Order: sequence, then C-alpha cells, then structure tokens
Amino acid sequence: MCDTCGCGHGDGVTIRKPGEKNNGEHNHEHIHTHSHDHDHKDKTHAHEHTHHHSHTHDHDHSHEHGVYTHTHDNDHHHHHEGHAHDHHHANHNHSHGKEIEVEQDILGKNNLLAERNRGYFEAKNILALNLVSSPGSGKTSLLERTIKDLGKEIKFYVIEGDQQTMNDANRIDKAGAPVVQINTGNGCHLDSDMVNKAVKELEVENNSVLMIENVGNLICPSLFDLGEAARVVIMSVTEGDDKPIKYPTMFQSSDICIINKTDLLPYVDFDMEKAKQYAMQVNHHLQFFELSIKTGEGMETWYEWLKEKIKEK
Repeated sequence: MCDTCGCGHGDGVTIRKPGEKNNGEHNHEHIHTHSHDHDHKDKTHAHEHTHHHSHTHDHDHSHEHGVYTHTHDNDHHHHHEGHAHDHHHANHNHSHGKEIEVEQDILGKNNLLAERNRGYFEAKNILALNLVSSPGSGKTSLLERTIKDLGKEIKFYVIEGDQQTMNDANRIDKAGAPVVQINTGNGCHLDSDMVNKAVKELEVENNSVLMIENVGNLICPSLFDLGEAARVVIMSVTEGDDKPIKYPTMFQSSDICIINKTDLLPYVDFDMEKAKQYAMQVNHHLQFFELSIKTGEGMETWYEWLKEKIKEK
C-alpha cells in the first residue's frame, strides 16, 4: 500500500507494449507499515496484545481488533471483558510522527529518481510532458489527434497509465506512436520508478517528445514528480467551472491548463472566465488553451505551444 495516499501502490504493476502477453510483473519496492484494515487514518502501528478488546483514544477515533500487536504513546482508556482501566505510557508508544516520516521518505525517493529521469531527458533532448486529469476529460483523445496531426514532423513516444486494460495503449498504437502501457493494479498514480522502467522498455530516441498520460485522478498524481519538463492538466466543460478550487494541488503544480470540449459550451452550465479565474487563484502562472479535440477548434494554439517548447530544448 502507498503510505502517501493510501492506494495499493506497487501491487501488481505491469508494463507492456501492445500485442505483448502479460507474462510478468514489474514490481516496485514500497514501504509497508500497515497490515490490517480499520476506519481511522493512522498508518504506522505496531501492535502487541493477544486478546480481543475494544478501546477509545483521546484523539477521536475508536476501533476493535482481534489478535494483534499495538503500541501507543497517548493517554487512553481500555475496556476489557467488562472492566476498564487507564494507561499512561504503559507499554504504549504510538507515534503519529512516523506517518509523516514515511510519507516524506516515499516522496523523497520518488523525487530523487524523478531528477535522474529529468537529467536523462535533458541529455537526450527529450521533451517529457505529464498529462493529468479526471477520467474522461480527453487525455487520450488529445494524444491521438496530436499524433495524427503532427506525427510526420515530430517523433512521439507515449506512456499510458491506467489501473487495468490495454485500451488506451491500443488507441495510441493505432494513431501511429510507439507506446507502452503501465497498469498500476490498485495504484492510483504513476511514479518516477514506473516511468524510468517504461522509458527503457520504449527505447525513446533522442530529439523526441515523450507524452506521459497519468492515471485519471486529480489528487494523488499531483504529489509525484515524474521528471517531466511540464505538467499539463486537462479539464472539460462538462466537469464544472469550480474544478480548480476543488482540486487546487493539481492546478498549483501544473504549467498548462487545457479546457476541452468547448463545442459543448452551448449545452452545459460552464463559465469559461470563472473557471480561469478560479485556476489563477491557485496558480497565476498557468497558461490556458481552450479547445475542442472533437472539432479541432483551438488545436492550432496547442500545437504552436508544443513546437515552441521543442525549440526551447
């Protein structure tokens, strides 16, 4: 389990090209400090009791366990088989600080490898873009159209991230770009280690563009640097104009904001200016592209930005 966001990160991760059989798994090492389920958010517990009991804590959560081991530092009350007693530091050493340490450790390791990825991309003159959005905003469609329209003048490579299926990788393959699919299993985001392995599988050439389509999720992917040169967040007019302030971390960490499905504006309650104002509240450096992948309206401005970004490399 990923102790940063709580997903089943690293469990059953596979990296495949279209047409390849799922013969093996690419495993990733992650810190696991939690081996059972209960309803509170603490993730770093060591337990040491062998009898069934329930207990309540001063920090506002309660749970029941069967056989387990438990250590706590907090003052709390235990109720055992009809009697109650108080403990104060009596063989209980519960440290909430460990949760923060584990999260920092995971992100620190991820960021270290992300910088290595970034250095590799820069050395080979590869423009790496991290595409993020909610499910259904149009990430894969954007890649398909971009590859079809610019594929003759720009060499594209694509990493697709989804929990399951090869569907998106197959679509990109048909569009004409080399692609690998990362299936994250129970994980809800890509990390720099997955990208590092996928790049080796893809054999990305010098002077090219690497498009990384992250798992459809506006929360967890915002925390994980992949080594990209820019992060592109995509939202659609069907999602509501307050998306940027509902999920501020993703918009804070992005460089580009694409607002897709503008062809549907006459049919939905969406205020374009309000959406951009909300986004600017959390990140005043954002650059916006309003477009419709379906009709092609506004795609030229996206293409111009992409070509200019390549020249900067």
